[in-house]
Amino acid sequence: MKKINQVAVVGGTHGNEFSGIYLLRKWQKSPDLLAREGLNVETLFANPKGFEENKRYLDCDLNRQFTLEDLANPALANYEQSRAKVINAQLGPKGNAKSDFIIDLHNTTSNMGPTLILLKSDDFNKKMGAYVLAKMPEAIVVYEDQVSMEEHYFLASIAPQGVIVEIGPQPQSVIRQDVLDWMETMTQTILDFVALYNNNQLPELPASYDAYKYTESLTLPQDEDGERIGMVHKNVQDNDFKPLSKGAPIFTLFDGGEITYQGEYEAYPHFINEAAYYDNNLAMSLAEKITITLD
Repeated sequence: MKKINQVAVVGGTHGNEFSGIYLLRKWQKSPDLLAREGLNVETLFANPKGFEENKRYLDCDLNRQFTLEDLANPALANYEQSRAKVINAQLGPKGNAKSDFIIDLHNTTSNMGPTLILLKSDDFNKKMGAYVLAKMPEAIVVYEDQVSMEEHYFLASIAPQGVIVEIGPQPQSVIRQDVLDWMETMTQTILDFVALYNNNQLPELPASYDAYKYTESLTLPQDEDGERIGMVHKNVQDNDFKPLSKGAPIFTLFDGGEITYQGEYEAYPHFINEAAYYDNNLAMSLAEKITITLD
């Protein structure tokens, strides 16, 4: 892999996720805080109108607009679709990007703590996960490498390398100090890692570590008319990354009944009851626990 020189730190992809937005303001006033030898680090406020109107998005989710097909489609021209094309021109274009690496900053209402989402499982990303965990033992590493960067629709997939920093729990349109501090620490740690990786100066890392691999998403229970008939079970709520075995209750129905987990693998729920996902009726994501071994 060639050295990473051009780095973009992106905040405000969703206008009501405040930690990244206020950190960007801080870093724009004091760019030396992001400076690393050999790196050119720029910051980007992705969805300013969403922030102005205190909404996740105006027309559609900006963080789902970055497939090559959608970026090339001039008919997709609402606010977020247009912003995606502008951002792609600034940081990309995807497939031949000016940016080598993107860090996209997000908040979740779910009790996920400081979570690093990796979109690839190559040497660079595996070592990044190990380094972040060594510096932040409270962190969680999730791999969403089920498709290639070219196929991903996330903003961070514009560049050949990109990660999502996902920190919670934080309500929409709120700032929490613990959450903001975690986001700042993780971002600084990632930048430290990139500078060290470039120069073959990484410290000794553990030979292996535990991580999670996204498998599927579950929807809230509905009736035949599409009306919601239940909610996330209280035993699951706030228990992100706690194991869920077959037969365990996962949803409570409004009539008092329960739906149990019937998967054939031990699942680790996350993004549990994420407020932003209610428009898609999503209840949680599931992952399997995996062991990452460094080469």
